[in-house]
Amino acid sequence: MVGGRARSAAPRDLAENPQAWPHADLARHPAAAVVQQIAASLAGILAERRLSLRGLAAASGVNRQSIADLLAGRSWPDVATIALLETALAIRLWPEGTPASR
Repeated sequence: MVGGRARSAAPRDLAENPQAWPHADLARHPAAAVVQQIAASLAGILAERRLSLRGLAAASGVNRQSIADLLAGRSWPDVATIALLETALAIRLWPEGTPASR
């Protein structure tokens, strides 16, 4: 599996306290920390814009359940999903300061 054994568990399950998602300490799991930052940013944008999961799904072409799973830390979003969400929202979800943003 791409990403090794760490991806056999959901991002939130890699935290010492999964219930703290999306604010859990994931310093030892950089990939899960990126997913957590994306989820936190997405949740903030949805709240700020008062946009529902259904509305974002319609605008982005990403399945509503996939968005819900990303927000809850239950899935590892792929690049296409992030790109579609970023395009629909006209914002950058990928966190600054990570290798891909340098």
